[in-house]
Amino acid sequence: MPRQHHDHDGADEHAHAGISEPERPGYYEIMETAVRELLIEKRLISADEIRRQIEVLDSRTPALGAKVVARAWVDPDFRARLLANGRAACEEFGISFYDDTSLIVLENIDQVHNLIVCTLCSCYPRPVLGLPPDWYKLKPYRARAVSEPRVVLAEFGTIIPNDVEVRVHDLTAVVRYLVLPKRPAGTEHYSEEELAALVTRDAMIGVIPVTIDKGTVAP
Repeated sequence: MPRQHHDHDGADEHAHAGISEPERPGYYEIMETAVRELLIEKRLISADEIRRQIEVLDSRTPALGAKVVARAWVDPDFRARLLANGRAACEEFGISFYDDTSLIVLENIDQVHNLIVCTLCSCYPRPVLGLPPDWYKLKPYRARAVSEPRVVLAEFGTIIPNDVEVRVHDLTAVVRYLVLPKRPAGTEHYSEEELAALVTRDAMIGVIPVTIDKGTVAP
């Protein structure tokens, strides 16, 4: 799945680069603004509450999920609790959830590779990963991840052997998934912090494995 990269030039360079003015807000943006302003006007929610929630969202990054994964790799008891109840284990780890969704953690093993997607929109385990990448929200990924997951994974450079089952998990409004990737070989003497540094957002979505370097991949 190709990645999209966007360059943001200064406003004074727009005319020379041929960049048009920002597009007008779309229907859903206008509706969101109208509903938000109405809720504030009716005092059902305050502007400060909205600001605080935005700050909470902005504070979440894949580094949180990476710490959870690393702890699961080094602590078998925590790993068992994480697989039994992902949300409770993350809360035990100090990660708060700002909604009523549950979190199911899926462990990649020799026989099974897990991949997560949201086919209807872009539901995502934001409390532990932050905002989703742009490609995750695109319709081609959402459709093809279900219909041809091995092909999609191959486009990320992840070749899944035929004797390994690929399981695709569709997120919902109340259920979120997080992949617990396989620990790479050769990391037996890594500290928990060093292990966390290896774990990427894409590995916790399931599109790539965790690697030590470009030439060493988890078996």
